[in-house]
Amino acid sequence: MKPAPFDYVQAETLDEALAVLAAEGSDARVIAGGQSLMPMLNMRLARPKVLIDVMRIGSLARVDDGGDRVVVGAGVRQAALLAWPRLAAKLPLIALALPWTGHAQTRSRGTICGSVAHADPSAEMPLCLIALDGEVHLRSARRRRVLPAGDYITGMMSTARDDDELIEAVAFRVRPGRGCGFREVARRHGDFAIAACAAIAHADGIRLAVAGVADRPELRDWPDLEGDALDDALNAFAYDLDARDDIHATARYRRDLVRQIGRDVIDEARRCRV
Repeated sequence: MKPAPFDYVQAETLDEALAVLAAEGSDARVIAGGQSLMPMLNMRLARPKVLIDVMRIGSLARVDDGGDRVVVGAGVRQAALLAWPRLAAKLPLIALALPWTGHAQTRSRGTICGSVAHADPSAEMPLCLIALDGEVHLRSARRRRVLPAGDYITGMMSTARDDDELIEAVAFRVRPGRGCGFREVARRHGDFAIAACAAIAHADGIRLAVAGVADRPELRDWPDLEGDALDDALNAFAYDLDARDDIHATARYRRDLVRQIGRDVIDEARRCRV
């Protein structure tokens, strides 16, 4: 299939993009890498009247190291962040998860913010953003605002972004001394996850975030549980996620994955903890 007709605006400045969004509202869509949006256009699941390309806006193509957080602009491609020299030191969880995000070809085009904007419940970047207490920086012609990742993602491919807003950047919190682990199960490497788990271990306890099971990434914070206590916590978390059968996996299989790879990534995170 081919997209429905639309007008195309290649914005040269952020102000230009915001002006078109302010004028067109829900009739406009922002495109960066296009790895999620273009298939939706081709299948006519999205029918914008105006498509706004923001990839020529230089101010959006930056990775800023702010010390306690790393701010990734809307024009930063996934491959570019993966190649950032300080990634493993500053954001080790992202360094573990990004190689699972699509394939080399799609990472060379797809953007970090585009994945967050799409908010697929199986995607790795929304999962990591929630696990790391990240923030979404929204911008419109009338205001700027910053939302915690947990408030931004409201459901399956559903967010708190207003029609006249675009994601200017996302910010990942940097917390030295914490170990992390990441693992996912998919039909093949690079496909959307049937279940994905990200764990963070710190001095006071452990955090586990899960994607691919519920309508959005979910997380739990626990004390430093061991043995049967950890098994019980993982089991309760698996059932709280309200997994359902679909063409890819049964609910029972997804719950088992949460229990098994959840424990694996927690153990991995503990081994890396300083």
